[in-house]
Amino acid sequence: MTKPSIISKDEVRMRFARAMSDMYRAEVPQYGRLVEMVTKINSDVLRTDGKSLFSATAQRLDLERHGAIRVGTAAELGKMRRLFAVMGMEPVGYYDLSVAGIPVHSTAFRPTDESSLQRCPFRVFTSLLRLDLIGDPALHQRASEILARRNIFTDRCLELIRQFEGTGGLTEDETREFIDQALETFRWHSQSTVDIETYRSLRAAHPLVADVVCFKGPHINHLTPRVLDIDAAQLSMVASGLRAKSTIEGPPRRLVPILLRQTSFLALEEAVEFPGLAPTAGTHTARFGEIEQRGCALTPTGRQLYDQLLTLARQDATAGDSEAYYDALRRRFQDFPDDLETLRRRQLIYVRYSVNNDAPPLPRAAAVTEIERLVDDGFVQCAPMTYEDFLPVSAAGIFRSNIGGSDTEVNVAHNDRASLEAALGCSIVDEFEVYQRAQADSATLVLQQLTARTGTIV
Repeated sequence: MTKPSIISKDEVRMRFARAMSDMYRAEVPQYGRLVEMVTKINSDVLRTDGKSLFSATAQRLDLERHGAIRVGTAAELGKMRRLFAVMGMEPVGYYDLSVAGIPVHSTAFRPTDESSLQRCPFRVFTSLLRLDLIGDPALHQRASEILARRNIFTDRCLELIRQFEGTGGLTEDETREFIDQALETFRWHSQSTVDIETYRSLRAAHPLVADVVCFKGPHINHLTPRVLDIDAAQLSMVASGLRAKSTIEGPPRRLVPILLRQTSFLALEEAVEFPGLAPTAGTHTARFGEIEQRGCALTPTGRQLYDQLLTLARQDATAGDSEAYYDALRRRFQDFPDDLETLRRRQLIYVRYSVNNDAPPLPRAAAVTEIERLVDDGFVQCAPMTYEDFLPVSAAGIFRSNIGGSDTEVNVAHNDRASLEAALGCSIVDEFEVYQRAQADSATLVLQQLTARTGTIV
C-alpha cells in the first residue's frame, strides 16, 4: 500500500490563509470591499510604474495577508505557537505595546525562509493580555478565573497538532481537517461568555481586556492586504464611505518607502448576546479593516535613526492633533536619506545581492568583503529587502483608533520579553538576524556565481 504523502508546511499555510480570508470575507463584508479596492490600486501602480521599487513582489501581492489575534493566557499562547508551527510559522520579534497604553505584549508568527515568504507571506500578529497591568486586584482575579475556564481549541485540532509533532507532517485528508478545526479558534462568536455587568467592568478597565476575556476565543480582529500606495488607499476608503482612521501610522510618504505604513477603517459595532438578555441588548467593537504598505527593512543603524526621528516628531506635536503630528513627522524625516544609493552606502537598509548579467566578465575572483566594491563597479546589483515585520507604536495606534484613545499617546513601557518567551515555550527569533542572514546568503551566492564564471576559487 502506498504511504500517503505529506503536505508541506508552506502548502498548509497557503491553504489556511485562503480559508481564513474566505471566512473573514463572509463575516465582515467590508473586508471584501477593502480587498477589491487594494487589488485595483495595485494594478494601477504596476501598470503606470512597472519598475516600482517593490514591483518584483507583484506575484505575492494577491496572497499577502497579515492577521491579528489576542489571547488571554500563557497556556493559550503556548498552544497557539504549536498550531502555527504546523504551518511553518515562527515567533519573530518582541513588541511591548504597554508603551502606548495597551496592556499586551506581542510577537508575530511568520515564515523566516526566503522561499517560504515568496510562496506565502502570511503573518499573524499575536498579543498576550497582561493582567498584571490591570490596577484593580479584584478585577484581575475575576478575569483570570474566566480565562481559566475556557478552551479556545477544539479537541480534534489539538490531536492533529500532536500528530504533526510526532510524525513531522500531515497528509492531505489530515490537512483539510486541520484547517477546518483551526478556523474554529479564529471564528467570530457573537455570544459573550460573561454577564453584561462583568463585561462593562472589564471594559472600564480597558476595552481590549473585555475583548480578550469575554468571548469564546481570540476572534481574528483584522486581516490585512498589502497595498503599493497607501495614500491612494486612504483616499479611496474615505471616498467609498468607509470610516477611515484619521492618520496613517508609520513613517511619512517617501520616494523610497521604509518599514511599514498602516491605516484602517474603524471597528464595527456588532450585536452581542449576553446571558439573560435579549439578543439586541448589547454591542461590542472589535473587528476592523486594515491596509498596509511595506517598504525597505532597516538595519539596526537605520532603525535607531528611525526611532530617534519618530520620538522627536511625537515630542513636537500636541497630543491628539493628527495634523500637527503629520507636519512634525514630515519635517523630522527630512533627516532620513530618501534615495536607495545613500541608504545602501550608509548601511541603513538590508539588501539582496544578485549578479548583473549585463556586466562584462569579472577579471578575477573576489572576496566576500569586496561585495560593495563589486556593486560600485557594476558587477553586482542589489535590491532592498522588504520589511516583513511590525512596528509597536504603529500597532498600538491602530489598536487605539479602534478601541478609543489618542493616536499620539505615550506611556511608560513594561518590557517583559522573558515572560512572553516562557509562555511560548521557545525563544523569539530576532528579526535583524533573519535579514542579516538573508543578506549574507545572497552575497555568498553571488560570489560563488562570479567565481564559477572566472574559473577561479574564492
